[in-house]
Amino acid sequence: MRKPWKLYKKLHRWPGLIIAFFLLYYAVTGIILNHRELFSGIDIRRDILPQNYNYEDWNNAALKGSLTLNKDSILLYGNIGIWLTDSSFLDYTPFYSGFPHGVDKRKVFDLHLSRDGNLYAAAFSGIYAYNRENKIWQKLNSDKKSERFTGLECVSDTLYALSRSYLYTGTSDGIHTKLTRTELQTPTDYEKKVTLFQTIWQIHSGEIFGLPGKIYVDLLGIITLFLSVTGIIYFFSPAWIRSRFKRKKSTAAISRASSWSLKWHNSVGSWTFILLIILFFTGMFLRPPLLIAIANANLPPLKYSHLDQPNPWYDKLRDIIYDQERGILLLSTSEGMYFTDRKELVPERFAIQPPVSIMGINVFKKTGDDSYLIGSFSGIFLWNPEEESIIDLYTGQPYSPAAYGRPVGEMKTTGVIADYTGRLYLADYEYGMLPLQHSLKFPSMPENILSESGMSLWSVCLEIHTGRFFQNITGDFYILIVPLAGLTGIIIVISGYILLRRKHRGV
Repeated sequence: MRKPWKLYKKLHRWPGLIIAFFLLYYAVTGIILNHRELFSGIDIRRDILPQNYNYEDWNNAALKGSLTLNKDSILLYGNIGIWLTDSSFLDYTPFYSGFPHGVDKRKVFDLHLSRDGNLYAAAFSGIYAYNRENKIWQKLNSDKKSERFTGLECVSDTLYALSRSYLYTGTSDGIHTKLTRTELQTPTDYEKKVTLFQTIWQIHSGEIFGLPGKIYVDLLGIITLFLSVTGIIYFFSPAWIRSRFKRKKSTAAISRASSWSLKWHNSVGSWTFILLIILFFTGMFLRPPLLIAIANANLPPLKYSHLDQPNPWYDKLRDIIYDQERGILLLSTSEGMYFTDRKELVPERFAIQPPVSIMGINVFKKTGDDSYLIGSFSGIFLWNPEEESIIDLYTGQPYSPAAYGRPVGEMKTTGVIADYTGRLYLADYEYGMLPLQHSLKFPSMPENILSESGMSLWSVCLEIHTGRFFQNITGDFYILIVPLAGLTGIIIVISGYILLRRKHRGV
């Protein structure tokens, strides 16, 4: 009967030593990820990060769109904020004065110039109007809690601003605009369900129970740090003691630290091992390949949890445009494309749906005819719901669902830029700016944008936490870092608990 215990000891000792160093950075980055607002003002210079995080030819989702003010004034916007350039795209001036500090805060999803000349921005940190007199952006409804806004539209003198969960409306009056929150009506095809991925994600982060849940997971992160550090101390303390003993130096302090570490490592681990198993297990399913197993699963939200919302559109809205010819608002959502009139606001689902990556829509524009430009990590498409046609703009071929089974396509579209003549450029996540249906090259990123466009600490922690940060070292193997770390963590916790129970029983 001694062999199983030796196996448990080996499973806990050696894998535990290795995983302890991984768990250190998982715990720290996880706590930061849980509090984006708190850390959003801290940026990291891209030139100290691995090469694949540096901007090169407008890649890495630097740009989302453009807004032409006049022949020689064009605004470019996206993750780099807002920049004013000329028709040649050569000279750039920062245009985000008034936004809070930090690249996260000045991340812009949409710009809109109203018929009466008022300029608005939908940003990660809220809705802003441009004060033309003081040449500064001012946040609207600044007395309200910040929301992430993703789309803007003006119809006559009415401004529509779309957040992730609500539609806001108000009379366009520049910096004096007052927005009123409106909850869109329940669609006819509505089922009160959420994705299994979203449920597991919020259990892992604790958000499923709001701020108290996040704090609880933060404590688990601190406990993970504590168990990792005390485990490392206990592992190496015998060698430290022998080394000091040979040199005839005192070993009392190290012995006390080792005993204290073992005592509290065992005590804390025995009280929290089930909670840690849940934490590690849920984390394993948030990245491929295990993510694939739950990607299409839906279930009712857990009662009384953060996901159990009365709003049928909670965290589902992504973009909005107005079709003047049809007199309807079009909504891009995580559930697909919908349309509604402006009075009833009862969205109806389009019969034919364009391909949009699970990561969300990045381009949603009306073209000159009855078609719409749809761009995401699935590619770039021309969608005509009236004629029930979808054309892959980059290949010129009709869309075939069988050919686009993967959540990520060959062209990972992050935005579309138009010059003064209407010529389009496709912003691709990997390749940067590419001419769309023409051959004129887009100028390279200027030095002043590169120097001012860092990466938020939150985003860096996300890359580390998901394993993507190590892609340059491990290659495609990085995709297995999260599931292997989670599985190893579970083995360590279970084997440690079994060994502790054996010790207490005196076996």
